Amino acid sequence: METVAWAGDRVRLLDQTRLPLEEVYLDFADYRQLAAAIREMRVRGAPAIGVTAAYGVALAALEARGLKRPAFDAALSSARDTLAATRPTAVNLFWALGRMAAVAAAAQSVADAVVALVAEAQAIHAEDLAASRRLGRFGAELLPQAGTVLTHCNAGSLATAGYGTALGVVRAAVEAGKEIQVFADETRPLLQGARLTAWELQQDGIPVTLIADTMAGHFMSRGAIDCVVVGADRIAANGDVANKIGTYQVAVLAKEHGIPFYVAAPWSTVDLAVASGSEIPIEERAAEEVTSFGGRRTAPPGVAVRNPAFDVTPARFVTAIITDRGVARAPYAEQLARLAEAASSAEAARPEAVNTAQGGR
Repeated sequence: METVAWAGDRVRLLDQTRLPLEEVYLDFADYRQLAAAIREMRVRGAPAIGVTAAYGVALAALEARGLKRPAFDAALSSARDTLAATRPTAVNLFWALGRMAAVAAAAQSVADAVVALVAEAQAIHAEDLAASRRLGRFGAELLPQAGTVLTHCNAGSLATAGYGTALGVVRAAVEAGKEIQVFADETRPLLQGARLTAWELQQDGIPVTLIADTMAGHFMSRGAIDCVVVGADRIAANGDVANKIGTYQVAVLAKEHGIPFYVAAPWSTVDLAVASGSEIPIEERAAEEVTSFGGRRTAPPGVAVRNPAFDVTPARFVTAIITDRGVARAPYAEQLARLAEAASSAEAARPEAVNTAQGGR
């Protein structure tokens, strides 16, 4: 399935708020409306948000292509600010916007900038798909030949440009001939596990059993779970992981029961500029997501509500972090730094790296 696609002069999104009952695609030619779609979670998942935001900047460039350079640059800056304000926890958003800003600054003219920005957004899209497949292969090696994986939220094709992170690991394991089934946490309050993960896995023919979030400990205690694989929205330099609310308690339960807890995410989700999870901004969403269910109010009027969209799992609960650059284990500060250094060395050795560093494309 295509979560996000470029249609020449517009962006096409699969509206994830309508799943699993309806498969509806939406077209956006205005980056402001696209930003609203990110905020409303019509597209969600850190990698998919990054790809969508990059396309948002491309839309802004198309809109502003008739302007002189100073006005064009100002229009792009405004667009980036609008897109950056949508989902503060997902670092892929800011990573993608930073790449687009660098491309715009390096372009010699407005016309060159427009062409280069569309190309860069498409490159980010293609790179994300390739990254999911690479990390999937790395992660598949960690799964048993036969067993049950617990997931939380949705970290599949719907959360990325395609294939998925946590579900990419599952898919790669199945493709390698392993007999894997999935227990999917429903993931309250917006039920991404129930609405999205269960739907995705059914499409692929991978056995999936839906459970309420509060059932995970019960099944772990009965030996029904062999490992946990989740995605991430931001990974700090010390290995602390921000992911969908409820992930922390799953990690604690896994530790108590001696079950491996794996985090799968592309390198664009790793934020080495953030020392620990305490520095990661946590998005708070509308109270209505908690006080209502299926469009009907389920809580008394006037009740106080807290609705953080994410929590932080300390690195000590994480067995391994699976990235497209390789698998990191504790001590994470050293391992993640080593992966970053190795990738930088490999990039510098490529002939085209010289042109890129000088602003060429």
